[in-house]
Amino acid sequence: MATDRQARDANAVELMRVSKSFGAVLAVHELELAIRRGEVLTLLGPSGCGKTTVLNMIAGFESPSSGEIRIDGKPVTAVPPHLRSTGMVFQSYALFPHMNVFENVAFGLEMRRLAKGEIAAEVGRVLEMVKLAGLEGRRVRQLSGGQQQRVALARAIVIRPKVLLLDEPLSALDKNLRAEMQIELKELHGKTGLTTVFVTHDQGEALSLSDRIVVMDRGQIQQVSAPIELYRHPANSFVASFIGEINRLPPARCTLEGDAARFELGPSLKLEMRGCRGLGAYHGRMVNLFVRPEHLTIADARDRVHNRIKARVLTHVYQGTHTLVRVDGGALGMLQLRVPGGEVIEQAPVGSEIEVALNLDSAIILAD
Repeated sequence: MATDRQARDANAVELMRVSKSFGAVLAVHELELAIRRGEVLTLLGPSGCGKTTVLNMIAGFESPSSGEIRIDGKPVTAVPPHLRSTGMVFQSYALFPHMNVFENVAFGLEMRRLAKGEIAAEVGRVLEMVKLAGLEGRRVRQLSGGQQQRVALARAIVIRPKVLLLDEPLSALDKNLRAEMQIELKELHGKTGLTTVFVTHDQGEALSLSDRIVVMDRGQIQQVSAPIELYRHPANSFVASFIGEINRLPPARCTLEGDAARFELGPSLKLEMRGCRGLGAYHGRMVNLFVRPEHLTIADARDRVHNRIKARVLTHVYQGTHTLVRVDGGALGMLQLRVPGGEVIEQAPVGSEIEVALNLDSAIILAD
């Protein structure tokens, strides 16, 4: 019993067999999820997977069709939003255009009937925290997108919520500002320690901001893991294909010989992984191999590397620090390589024939 109580005390939010239907559409199906106190947990998945519905049920804007939600160990399924002690930042920020910065941030405190002096102190504290001190009198229309987002964050955290809920708060920002705000969100979490639930469809945001990531598809959880674990060891083909860029090779038959695993992808195409252990369950079975673009390289004729294939360059996508090179790998299909710098554009122009080496040391192997 003590262990169960300690587990509950460590969790800020618990969803217990929670389902949500909209008419005949089942948006969330028997979700079981415990959100740890003080962590940043991200709900990640494609559009329509149910992640925003989960966030809205935690906030109280949607009621579960079945199941129970607890915050701080107390059932809140029937508790209205304003009594749940959650702070919400919407995708559109939802600021009051007729109010200035101070009034927007102070709104929640005024609804709680705090004294004016206490309100002024709390608003000043959070505006300093989100780097908006001195802009108290500005109207919303006078603020940049990044500043508006900070006001929305300040308004959410000033009430000292038990849980901070973020619904794609960076999606309206340009790329550079989004990267800057990711850093600021991490710094803000370091200052507040708030339990934070973050919804996004952007894998980069999820990987950079989260303590744990919940990958969802069709209303169900596919995997819950720390970012590194999720990237290196996806639980299934959907997660492997959804998290980061990856090459999915055709199904292959796996055969183990000592410390080596051989993968037969066709009559004349075999790949090899050396020094591998723990693959006994795959012996004699058909498997799927997933290989990240950074584990494919253009092979020099003098290189003594295994798993070389002939390929034809299809496109180059220059990204500054690296170039994404797409090639036709014959029986392996279209492959993508991440090559440092941009010299490859001239060294291996579109249409040229090259050899590609596949490093399978970090390959992801899943049963077909």
